Amino acid sequence: MSKKVAQVKVYHGYGHTHNLVVYGHVFKHRAKAKQRYKDGFFANMKHLFRLFMVKPYPFAKVQLNFNGQTVTTNAAYDGFFKFEWEAKENVDAGWHDVDVLAFNEEGEEIAKSSGSIYVPHITQYAFISDIDDTIMVSHSKTIAKRLKELLLKNPRTRKTFQSTRYHYELLANAHTAPQQPNPFFYVSSSEWNLYDYLVETFRFNGFPEGTFLLNQLKRWKDLLKTGKTGHDGKFIRIMRIIDAFPNQKFVFLGDNSQKDPEIYYKIAEKYGKNVIAVYIRNVRKSKLFATQEILNKLEDKNISTCLFVHSEDAIAHSKKIGLIS
Repeated sequence: MSKKVAQVKVYHGYGHTHNLVVYGHVFKHRAKAKQRYKDGFFANMKHLFRLFMVKPYPFAKVQLNFNGQTVTTNAAYDGFFKFEWEAKENVDAGWHDVDVLAFNEEGEEIAKSSGSIYVPHITQYAFISDIDDTIMVSHSKTIAKRLKELLLKNPRTRKTFQSTRYHYELLANAHTAPQQPNPFFYVSSSEWNLYDYLVETFRFNGFPEGTFLLNQLKRWKDLLKTGKTGHDGKFIRIMRIIDAFPNQKFVFLGDNSQKDPEIYYKIAEKYGKNVIAVYIRNVRKSKLFATQEILNKLEDKNISTCLFVHSEDAIAHSKKIGLIS
């Protein structure tokens, strides 16, 4: 464990001039967890264990500085904080820096960090994608196999499904200029502990840069439960994204290892006019017919759907419906 010095972790935020959002955590202390990208059970086990060796700083006062504005809030019991505010001046599209400070009960500054917030260009589409078993081979349904992937491979050797990066690259550039890519949001039941791990995996494999929205932080004693909870939270996180971009047309990408089809259908019931397509990777053959039934209901709502095993089929479908050229 590192020295017991408070830390602030700021995650990529998102939004537009009238609705900006930034998330983060305040920690009383947090183990150093620099990845050396070496395969090997003990090296990866040590790194993974350190990602879950955290002690949150409950109810700390937190201050965000952005373009001359100051916004304050309080962290929750688990150190998690959320800033949501309206900019006083128009915010240009692109990445912008934010500074976040944390204070103790006496009002003394205990930690400071910086982060980034992404304001998308005005584009027609936005994409919300699951991560485990949609992009990365994770075996989410079986905890032993999921842990095997985490323990035997590092972020740069984790296997992603063939042609998925190519599909996402095409979607990012669909019907927009190359310098104005469509925004991507990666929403997962994986915990915030794995944030840096996932960001490194995606960047190393060339996936579109995007905003990650993950599940509640876990402590080391709950490591065996990683990725197993938070489906209701995933539903809420997706709703918040759509609420932030009410004029955007959304495409959902997921798999049927857990609850993606059900979650996407619930979203479509509430925001049907915002959803134009749903892609589900069929990784559980036992759920094939149940998944297809849900997709048929989505088709009845005039939402195009694709149930696929290989990303090449998803690409062909995207071309067929004119989503990509």
